[in-house]
Amino acid sequence: MKNDSLTALLVGVLALSAVVSVLFTYIYAVNSKELRDLQMQVMFINTRRAAIGALVNDTLEYGKTHAAIDPLLVSTGLKPAPATTKPAGK
Repeated sequence: MKNDSLTALLVGVLALSAVVSVLFTYIYAVNSKELRDLQMQVMFINTRRAAIGALVNDTLEYGKTHAAIDPLLVSTGLKPAPATTKPAGK
């Protein structure tokens, strides 16, 4: 009789362990998929950031030789506004 109780307890612990293992495997699979998705988003963001940085640098270089683009650069904050001197008042 004692063996039957011990065997039943061990089978119960084994079944519980199997259920917990399946649960942890599912959680791991879901989290690893989310990690892959987030890594892909980070890659796209870094690619866009590099492209925009290159575009900004090219625009600033263009602005050195073509002053007509200065109002656009100032309005976007890429170039500081030129200092205006106020005429001396009375």
